[in-house]
Amino acid sequence: MSGFFGSISKHDCVYDIFYGTDYNSHMGTKRGGLCVYGRNGFERAIHSLENDYFRSKFEPELPKLSGRAGIGIISDWQSQPLIINSHMGTFAIAIVGKISNFSELEKRALRQCRHFSEMSGTGINQTELVAMLIAEKETFAEGIVNVFEHIKGSCSILILSSDSIIAARDKLGRTPIVIGKKDNAWAVTSESVSFPNLGYEIEHELGPGEVVRITQDGYEQLIHPGNRMQICSFLWVYYGYPASVYEGINVEFCRYRCGAALAKNDDDEVDFVSGIPDSGLGHAIGYSNARKLPYYRAFVKYTPTWPRSFMPQDQAQRDFIARMKLIPIRDMIKGKRMIFCDDSIVRGTQLKDNTKKLFDEGAAEVHMRIACPTLLFPCEFLNFSNSRSSLDLAGRKAVAEIERTEDVNYYEYLNNKSDKHHAMVEKIRKRLNITTLKFQKLSDLVTAIGLPKEKLCTHCWDGSSYS
Repeated sequence: MSGFFGSISKHDCVYDIFYGTDYNSHMGTKRGGLCVYGRNGFERAIHSLENDYFRSKFEPELPKLSGRAGIGIISDWQSQPLIINSHMGTFAIAIVGKISNFSELEKRALRQCRHFSEMSGTGINQTELVAMLIAEKETFAEGIVNVFEHIKGSCSILILSSDSIIAARDKLGRTPIVIGKKDNAWAVTSESVSFPNLGYEIEHELGPGEVVRITQDGYEQLIHPGNRMQICSFLWVYYGYPASVYEGINVEFCRYRCGAALAKNDDDEVDFVSGIPDSGLGHAIGYSNARKLPYYRAFVKYTPTWPRSFMPQDQAQRDFIARMKLIPIRDMIKGKRMIFCDDSIVRGTQLKDNTKKLFDEGAAEVHMRIACPTLLFPCEFLNFSNSRSSLDLAGRKAVAEIERTEDVNYYEYLNNKSDKHHAMVEKIRKRLNITTLKFQKLSDLVTAIGLPKEKLCTHCWDGSSYS
């Protein structure tokens, strides 16, 4: 994933952009970037975040930057924002999403005798590709429509020009964009948590495919929102920040409801409930409250000297960092029967390490409750699980062991009452070496979020999607 923030003000807004972007730090770990427009034109800074924090890398840059408009992004993939010179003038651009057909679009551009200047070890920079599609048309609005017509996957966009910021939400709204207002300034971000401490009040949440132009005096709608939405359900389950609100629904309250749904009809006798930090904690509190069981923090997270481990590119590094950061509290664990809540099981490697720690510290029983259904389909629309092949998913591995053939109907495993579903869950439980394992029902997850099923992307669990 990635997260961005932009501000346009009647006064210098560099510090708003700096802190507002920093509030998106949970969304990515690979690159961070800032771009402002001021007396010296466009000024930009980009740094790697793989071994440090956004604030540490960018604070020394602040005295060099000044301007009354700017954008910032924290990304888990390529360098941005990019500064583009075009027939529409010079502009800076940042995107959030995943273009799954970028190779096809790259070939299209090369056939048209275009060229790319932003390259990395993974090939072309997708942000430059989006800028190229925009510049094929006469206006920014027409260019953004051109992007939406050509890409597969998802793409939300911020464009900084000399006098405005243009924000475009992905055509199916897979990622959110919200506009905020305070005296003499406007802001736009993918994470509403950026607003409160900077003094912004939520003014408008963009609908799917909506495009707006923001100036110092307000905003105007360039393209009306579409009727269909497929916002990513994992915003509430996993990578959304607890204080954030999407479609009017707070993340933390949603996780309480998820935990309560997990507790429904669950009767294993245990001594307490706990959660895997960080996103598992809200689910655990909801579970604890619903069953009226004590809530203990049997795992604590040590973060002062460790960089974030949301999605490092190296799997071994991600596992190592996660293992080092979680510390069990032996006095709470020894001899106890416990239920642990977690947001999801992707590969299962980290969870297996964590449960082994619990048994090493003397746990009598470890019961895992997972806040979402079993992941069976890799994400095609965001950077959630795209770095893993489908067979890396714990659910797929379990099915492969059961079927022992490549010709598998995975939809037979979706029914949580079916024998095949129970066999799959049992395979995962044995691999994790835990006492019991239960996953959330998809219908309960949808109810906990509070949006109609057709407005949510649930592709990771049931393979369904719009395009």
